[in-house]
Amino acid sequence: MNRTIHPSGPLRGEIRIPGDKSISHRAVMFGALAEGMTEASHFLMSADCLSTIFCFEKLGVRTEIDRDADTVRVYGRGLHSLTAPDSVLYTGNSGTTTRLISGILAGQAFDSVLTGDSSVCSRPMNRVIRPLTGMGASVRSKNNNGCCPLHISGRNLHGIDYMSPVASAQVKSCILLAGLYADAETSVTEPALSRNHTELMLSGFGACVRSDKTNDGWKASIQPEPSLKGQSLSVPGDISSAAYFIAAALLVPGSEVLIRNVGINPTRAGIIEVVRSMGGSIELINKTAQGGEPAADILVRHSPLRGTVIEGDHIPALIDELPVCAVMAAFADGRTEIRDAAELKVKESDRISSTTEALSSMGCHITATDDGMIIEGGRPLHGAEIDSRKDHRIAMSMAVAALAAEGETTIRDAECIDISYPEFYQDMQSLAE
Repeated sequence: MNRTIHPSGPLRGEIRIPGDKSISHRAVMFGALAEGMTEASHFLMSADCLSTIFCFEKLGVRTEIDRDADTVRVYGRGLHSLTAPDSVLYTGNSGTTTRLISGILAGQAFDSVLTGDSSVCSRPMNRVIRPLTGMGASVRSKNNNGCCPLHISGRNLHGIDYMSPVASAQVKSCILLAGLYADAETSVTEPALSRNHTELMLSGFGACVRSDKTNDGWKASIQPEPSLKGQSLSVPGDISSAAYFIAAALLVPGSEVLIRNVGINPTRAGIIEVVRSMGGSIELINKTAQGGEPAADILVRHSPLRGTVIEGDHIPALIDELPVCAVMAAFADGRTEIRDAAELKVKESDRISSTTEALSSMGCHITATDDGMIIEGGRPLHGAEIDSRKDHRIAMSMAVAALAAEGETTIRDAECIDISYPEFYQDMQSLAE
């Protein structure tokens, strides 16, 4: 499905965005391993999160989905209660489901096969195969290419102290979840602190998790065989989804938008610091916290922006928001450089090339580098036909660019947003009315 977007008048009003995708995934996974019911309200009913639910149902976990109330109930029966699936576990487009569930399956007493769509089957899985194999698991890429489908044979696992070459919450979480089934403490050290929802939420469910700054980076450790207990939790709004409304309000003249109850976990909130470094008007009000996860309302007003540099330890805190950061940079005065972001190449698309291609077609002076982009901002953009590459982050980012560009923009395969934000276009339109 293609979607045509025209320049927008001022965006005004308030909006409540869907629940955080990372937290929604983990609520199902941890609830499935806990004893008793876990109820997650304001759950993100997206294709990715539903993939997680369906996988755990195939593993014998009973769930209830109340779409009207955006609530999911998971009836866990303990750490060792999963049962062998009677068919392949299909994770759709969800890399989070694929990598995290691999750690859980590695410690089971049965075999399983894990696969996803064409995008997931092209994403690198050796980064989890290696540490899981080091723990004693049998994990094999069926096509011998380091990608899905994966054949996982459950084994008795050993605790390890793993040095991860990349700061990746998916890799870290996979190892920590396997560590639940190990015979000793398991730890993973990453060069920079990636999002820490797994550590915070597992602690809330009753696991013994520790996170420390070391000379080598950030080290997360977990003790094996905890007794996890079901929880009731309200999922805060997803800051990755809020980022598109933040950018749109900054770029469209006359705009003022209030985004309600957004998660502002410091390991996820890099977009806020980027906006501030670019001179944007952004305020955090009505701050709260639940289960260790901070949240706030975010008030954004149209502002002139200036170029900045995004690099280093800031990258893990906004890796998913870098395409929309590039959009903001295209309208900002001066040069913006995005560095140390080679991880963008192995997302749903190669987001360095897909972002560069899309913005170039709209008239932006943007150059791809090995680990990021250089954007010479401040030139008017014009409408174009955009290939989303079926990547939800690219489709939504370019929809924001279209609101502030001249002329109409058509986004191909625009329905790919269902992966994370099915109501995105309607919600954006509601602010323009």
